[in-house]
Amino acid sequence: MKRVMVRYKVKSDRAAENESFIAKVFEQLKRDQPEGLRYASFKLDDGVSFVHIVSLEGAEGSNPLGELDSFKAFTAQIKDRCEEAPVPAELTEVGSYRFFGER
Repeated sequence: MKRVMVRYKVKSDRAAENESFIAKVFEQLKRDQPEGLRYASFKLDDGVSFVHIVSLEGAEGSNPLGELDSFKAFTAQIKDRCEEAPVPAELTEVGSYRFFGER
């Protein structure tokens, strides 16, 4: 399993637009229900910083998120919306408790 966290900060006048793009991604995820993908998005308390956590099961390099039209639209102009560009970081689990729906 591969887990990646992406953090970035949008311009204050673009936060609502960014949230709208994110909502469309989740709408498509609910419709398409791609296998092997767990995905969460969070807005931090400053209202302009976002964190996305992606968990991929299965084949290395296979990411169904990147194949979604809504995700392509979300990422297409991300640099224009950002004050601080997205920074990905691969996560190595030390421990978890009921994270991403685990029981």
